[in-house]
Parts: sequence; structure tokens; C-alpha cells
Amino acid sequence: MPILKRRTLGALLVAAGAALAVPAQAADRFITVASTTSTEQSGLFDHLLPLFTQRTGIAVRVVAQGTGQALETARRGDADVVFVHDAAAERKFVDDGFGVKRHAVMYNDFVLIGPKTDPAGAAGKDIAAALRKVAEAKAPFASRGDDSGTHRAELRFWKDAGLDPKTAGDWYKETGSGMGPTLNTASAMDAYVLADRGTWLNFRNRGDLAVLVEGDKRLFNQYGVILVNPARHPHVKADMGRTFIDWLVSKDGQAAIASYTIGGERVFFPNAAPAS
Repeated sequence: MPILKRRTLGALLVAAGAALAVPAQAADRFITVASTTSTEQSGLFDHLLPLFTQRTGIAVRVVAQGTGQALETARRGDADVVFVHDAAAERKFVDDGFGVKRHAVMYNDFVLIGPKTDPAGAAGKDIAAALRKVAEAKAPFASRGDDSGTHRAELRFWKDAGLDPKTAGDWYKETGSGMGPTLNTASAMDAYVLADRGTWLNFRNRGDLAVLVEGDKRLFNQYGVILVNPARHPHVKADMGRTFIDWLVSKDGQAAIASYTIGGERVFFPNAAPAS
């Protein structure tokens, strides 16, 4: 083969290799975030993640689970970042060496949903009193029962009410599923249910359900984000994970969270603070 042709062929092969390498490199620019279902089912991620990717070129793949499951996914090293809403469990995750730092990101609140007719007379601003009335009436109650942040909060509120719902009887139903499916169950049963406000606002199959209890300070719902510890799991994409966290708590990221609304109502309230 003439030298010129050999050089031309070599140049073509180099060019082809480079063309293949660029998409492969681009395909590696993603992180996996284990997160609670409420950040997905509220529609927040559909709003936030394209903005982050446009700014940084980093794609985000979300594993949406209950908070307990999301933390377990991160403990196994199957995520780069965990973004959930159970502050005590998040701090333990960091203290046990699975996470690097916990950053507060945003908050909203839980609400008690129930039939508009409110057969238990639960409406008001005291969540513990409301749950006692539901139990006294043996009114149907749909629980996520999935070790999610919402489920853990619900169990705390039952404890505040001095009750153990798991010994209560057939009126208490555990779905073992996410917030959206549990709201669907409550709608079909005309049942009471604890929900995060974001998922409720984005929920369309409401039937005869309405918000009955809100405003109790115990219903405050804080979200935090943590980088999975690369010292424990060396494959964690620490640099890109930090970029995601830094953006969430930055002025731009906080503004993006604040700008997400449903029907003109803000869903989450940014409150980034120093890592804890």
C-alpha cells in the first residue's frame, strides 16, 4: 500500500476512534441519586434536573424509593448521592461512615388527607389529636408501610397520639408502596392518609379527598442531601456528586427549587445551610 494511502487510512482510523470516544466519555458523565419518591412524584426532579444538566453537562439518574430504602441503596454503594427526608437517619448514615456530609436543602410539610365529609371529625391543626379521632372512629387509614420518610413521620405522630396502629385492627391498611399509589388507595377507600404536600399537590385522582390537618409544627418536613463516602465505596463519582450538591445549595439551585410551583402554589422552600 502506498505511504500516502496508509497515512490516510491511519488518519481515518484515528478520527473514527475519536468519534467513538466522545460519546462514550459523554455517556459516563452521569451520577446516580437515591432519593425519596416525593421528590420524583411531586414533579420537582422533572423541573430541577434538566436545569442542572444544562448547566454542568452531568446527567442524573434517579432511583426513587422510600427514604429507608434509598439510604440502604446508598449504604451498598449503589448510588453516588442520597437525597431524602429523615434528618435523624441521615445523620446516622454520616456518623456510620457511609456519607461525607449532610446538607439541608429545602423543606415543605406533611398534611393529613381524608374524606371531605371527615367522618372521624379529625380536621384541625393538631396531628396527634386528629389521629386519635381516626382511631376512635375506626375510620379507614391508608399507610405507606414502606419505611419511607413519610411512613417514619406517620409512626412518630401515632406515637405522639399514644397509639400503636399496627395493633389497631382492619381499619389500618399498609400498602407497602410509594406516596402516589398510597394516595390512590386512600382515594378508592375514602380513607385518611398522611402525605407530603408536594405529592398531594401533583396528585390528580383525588376523588372525595381533601386536606384536613395542616399547620402543626410537627408536620415540618426537612430534606437533606449527602455524598456517598468514596472512602467506603471507591467507585462513587465523588467529583460529579459534589458538583450536584454544590449546585443544589447554591444561589442558582435554591432559586430553581423556589421557582417550582403547582397551580401557582410553591411546593418546596429552599433553606440551604452549612453541612451537618
